[in-house]
Amino acid sequence: MEFTSLAQFYTSNEWRKMREFLINTRIDAEGKNICAECGKPIVHGYECIGHHKEELTMQNVNDRSISLNTDNIDLVHLKCHNKIHNRFGGRIKTWQRKVYYVYGAPCSGKSTFVRENMQRGDLVCDIDRLWQAISGQPAYVKPNELKQIVFNVRNALLDGIKTRAGNWQTAWVIEGGALIGDRMRRIETLGAESIFIDTPKEVCLERLASDDSRQAVQAEWSGYIEQWFREYQPDAA
Repeated sequence: MEFTSLAQFYTSNEWRKMREFLINTRIDAEGKNICAECGKPIVHGYECIGHHKEELTMQNVNDRSISLNTDNIDLVHLKCHNKIHNRFGGRIKTWQRKVYYVYGAPCSGKSTFVRENMQRGDLVCDIDRLWQAISGQPAYVKPNELKQIVFNVRNALLDGIKTRAGNWQTAWVIEGGALIGDRMRRIETLGAESIFIDTPKEVCLERLASDDSRQAVQAEWSGYIEQWFREYQPDAA
C-alpha cells in the first residue's frame, strides 16, 4: 500500500500494529513502558505515542526503513511528544498537522485528558462544551430546542478539521465512539490518530456519583454510562 498522506499512514493497520508491538515488547522489569524523552514510566496506554526520531514527511512515509523501522521509533508521553516538536519552532505545514480522536465512555476522563495535553492554539471539538456555550445552561443540561444548532456547529468544526482550515497545529475531537463502524469512519474522514481512554465502568460510575455538578442528572448519566458499555465494540485484532 502506498500512502498519499501522513494522516493515512497514522490511521493504517500497519502503524497500529507496529505501535502495539512496541508497547508490548518495550517494557522494563516491572512491566512498564518508559518514556524515551523524560525517562519516566508511561502509566496509561493512551498516553503512549510512537515518535519517529527521523521526522516523517511525504518524501519518506513510503520508505518502510524509516516509517516502520523500530530503531527509528521511540515511545514517549504525549506531553513529551509535543515538547519534542515544539523545539523546531516555525509555522507547521498543513500536511504535518495532527488530529487526535479521543474516545471512551461518559466520565472516563476524555475532556480532562485533552485539557492536560493540549496547548495554546490547539483546536478542540467537544460537543458537551458546545452545548454549554450555545445554551448558556449549566454543564450537562441540553435543551432539545437547540439540538440542531449544536450539531450544525459541531459539524462545521469537524469540516474545518477535515480540510485543515486555519493555522492550528493540533486538533482534538472528543466523542463516545462506542460503535466501531462510526468510530472508524470518523477517524478515517478526519485523518486522525485514535486515543482510547479505557476507564473501567465502575470508575466512571464512581466519578459520576462524586460530581456535584451532575447531581440533578445522576440517573440520566448513569444510563448513558451503562449504554456505552453495552454498545462498545473494540477494534478488530
